[in-house]
Amino acid sequence: MTAPAPDDEIHIASFVVQHREGSGPALAAMVACHGDLELAIPGATRSVLLCESADRHAVMDRVDQLKEVAGVLNVLLVHHHAESRQALDEPLSNANVSGAPA
Repeated sequence: MTAPAPDDEIHIASFVVQHREGSGPALAAMVACHGDLELAIPGATRSVLLCESADRHAVMDRVDQLKEVAGVLNVLLVHHHAESRQALDEPLSNANVSGAPA
């Protein structure tokens, strides 16, 4: 099995962003500037963001950029998954979706 070409990979990551109360609008504005970011769960002092990109370097670039947002105290990379675009497009069986044995 050969590794997929780098431009054929999709990188999905989640971040927990710890921030000062009141900095939510600045965080949301930063997220709005990047099509590969989504503010999944906004919070008063902690928010969860998702990043989905074909660029493997974008995940860490977004961490660095998020750290620069006014009021952000810390950015935690919780999960990072890379898989070929083709594999992500394949349908899941019912056993895979429900977790029940086949």
